Amino acid sequence: MNPNELPKLELAFPGPERDSGVVASLTGQKTALTGLLQIFEFAQEPIPKSGQRFSLLDSAGESAAIMELTEVRVVPMSAIDDEYARAEGRGYADAGEWRSAHQEFFQSEGVRALLGTTPIISDDTLVVTERFRRVDPH
Repeated sequence: MNPNELPKLELAFPGPERDSGVVASLTGQKTALTGLLQIFEFAQEPIPKSGQRFSLLDSAGESAAIMELTEVRVVPMSAIDDEYARAEGRGYADAGEWRSAHQEFFQSEGVRALLGTTPIISDDTLVVTERFRRVDPH
């Protein structure tokens, strides 16, 4: 399977946060990621589906591995539990830490620049949760 023929999976923005996420994904520490539904809608991108494969990109835009989605759900932020928070592989102790970090990211300068506005984040804010597995280490 040629990673260049697959849709791209980019964690966060290029830089240390993306690079640490790629390493955690490659080692199996990270098996989940979360996106803000508002970003998908703004970009007019379809919600990914379970079974889809993606080329995981590092900060240099190079493919680090091929990942397959094993579960995709659209849920309110309040539905995130401690187990899912830990599956994100960022060292969150619980869902509260996950929420704080995601609120900060979703309201970051990069997301504001992308959307042209600061998203409102609440318990009801819809997020796209994606669980994945590594299928090709190339």
